[in-house]
Amino acid sequence: MELLPLLCLCLLTRSGITSAQQNRPAVIKVKGGTDVVLPCSLSTKENIEFKLFDWRKVAQKDDGQKKVFLYDGGSHYNNGLDGQSEEFKGRVSHFQDELKHGNASIIIRNTKVTDSGDYRCYFPHLQLPQTFTIKLVVGAASKPSVTLLDVTTFWALLQCEVNGNPKPKVELQDSDGNNLHAEVTQDSEREGSFYITLQTTVTKTGTYRCVATQEELKHQIHAETSVYISGEILPL
Repeated sequence: MELLPLLCLCLLTRSGITSAQQNRPAVIKVKGGTDVVLPCSLSTKENIEFKLFDWRKVAQKDDGQKKVFLYDGGSHYNNGLDGQSEEFKGRVSHFQDELKHGNASIIIRNTKVTDSGDYRCYFPHLQLPQTFTIKLVVGAASKPSVTLLDVTTFWALLQCEVNGNPKPKVELQDSDGNNLHAEVTQDSEREGSFYITLQTTVTKTGTYRCVATQEELKHQIHAETSVYISGEILPL
């Protein structure tokens, strides 16, 4: 009787990926203009050189489903197959040498904010068809750069620099999470990315945090720095 659960576990393993893994799409966040690899590999590592796998971008609210990359037994969009969506032409490729290891990952070059969305890698002709889902976020704000521009006995000048697209909301906070009054010294756009710089003067020793939030992408990132004020006047 104990052999049955073990046999079921083996069958799930040979199928490539468990349903629990399929229901938890990985999230990949990159800056616009960079290249990104969308992973898709069978855990069985079976040779897929003569198989079919199909990458699609899931339909968005205001857009239809996009054909990203199709591989069919050696034929694909980059060597003669038709049907690839226009915005992905010339920007998507696979890893030919990795197919024999079950790797159907693709690389998208020169990513754009419009590339953001859910992608599905589908193996329709396996004994148990497999679907992998990846969520791509393009334009995510970079990790803030927090620097001390000047430090005296009684105060320190703190600066935070962030860039990203969509335009991030940037806040400087104290160690208790309170937002500090800060001056915006830069708010500009270059090559499709927004650059924001904040400065504030602090008079207390502590840890200070710069937080960048992009609500449209559900993305938030922060950086911290410690400040020591030697002449800080402590409350009695």
